[in-house]
Amino acid sequence: MLSQNTNALGIIFPNSYDNTVPELVTERAMASIPFAGRYRMVDFVLSSMANCGISNVSIVVRKNYHSLMDHLGTGREWDMARRHGGLNIVPPFAEKGVRIYSGRVEALGSIMNFLENQKEKYVVMSDANVALNYDFNALLAAHQASGADVTIAYQKTEIPEGRKNDNYTLTVDADGRVTELLFNDYRPGVQNLDLNIYVLERETLLKLVRDATSRGLIYFERDILAHNVNILNIHALEYTGYVAHVCDMKSYFDENLKLTDDENLEKLFPKKSPVYTKIRDDNPTRYVPGCKVTDSILADGCVIEGTVENCVLFRGVKVKKGAVVKNCVLMQDTVVEANAELDCVVTDKNVKITAGKKLSGTESFPVYVQKNHTV
Repeated sequence: MLSQNTNALGIIFPNSYDNTVPELVTERAMASIPFAGRYRMVDFVLSSMANCGISNVSIVVRKNYHSLMDHLGTGREWDMARRHGGLNIVPPFAEKGVRIYSGRVEALGSIMNFLENQKEKYVVMSDANVALNYDFNALLAAHQASGADVTIAYQKTEIPEGRKNDNYTLTVDADGRVTELLFNDYRPGVQNLDLNIYVLERETLLKLVRDATSRGLIYFERDILAHNVNILNIHALEYTGYVAHVCDMKSYFDENLKLTDDENLEKLFPKKSPVYTKIRDDNPTRYVPGCKVTDSILADGCVIEGTVENCVLFRGVKVKKGAVVKNCVLMQDTVVEANAELDCVVTDKNVKITAGKKLSGTESFPVYVQKNHTV
């Protein structure tokens, strides 16, 4: 049983950055994109919250949320199937005031009544476009120690290619205070990249959202934080752990394959901070005599008769005899039939590659096959 921290509630925005991976979100949200063999993107931030004892979490969805609701269910896997608090999924039009939102302010404005009725002192907000194992208790402690109005988590890194036209960067002084927040920073080199993880007091959030709504503002970072950086006491906390940014098809491909390196895998999945996901009862992966598998991640339920090199295979993938799969990310229940050859390919769920077919992309431009398609 996970410890309960009644001092903070979590809010996750699952549709943020949907526009950066249009191929993968035609029928799902960013938060429900499969990642790392058996997980979804939302699993990382939700598990981090659960591991830190944040047991009251709301997910404010915008569209394409059926896959996400099916994955999360009651929240039992994250110990959030509770009578009070627990996991709360808020779809559009669930209540009179809940509608399809454009920005974070509109999303928060649609759940104002809910926020007003909660008892937790702090609110932790996050998107689901990055896979990381985050210590929210450290963020809360830093926020309390600094006396800040808002504390932002950031990473020192070059801006990913897929985020060049959709990013926020920070200028941070020696005391950790944010003195400038830039939108769509074009500068090359290492920057202080906002991870879209924030903590602030619930009453402060309510006041900021009310003020912004009365002025017709819709964006939390651009309209509230950036415009009031000299008025609000905004602090920043650097995150130095492992971060996988999913911001276009190439980054999705690259970040999955990076996990075939044991060092990266151990950083994202430390034993002291497990990542939880929906359980699917299946057989262990079966390696048929004569198959060859090297430098790959294989989830349960796979059946391998051919050759697999430097790949990430999700649950239930089948690679038939004579098939060769290299540098690929194959999602759940993909079937590669006999003597097919794949190189630098991403397949969505329930894809079938027929016998003898050859599909080849490049590391900079992987081939993508849509869900339920046959090639």
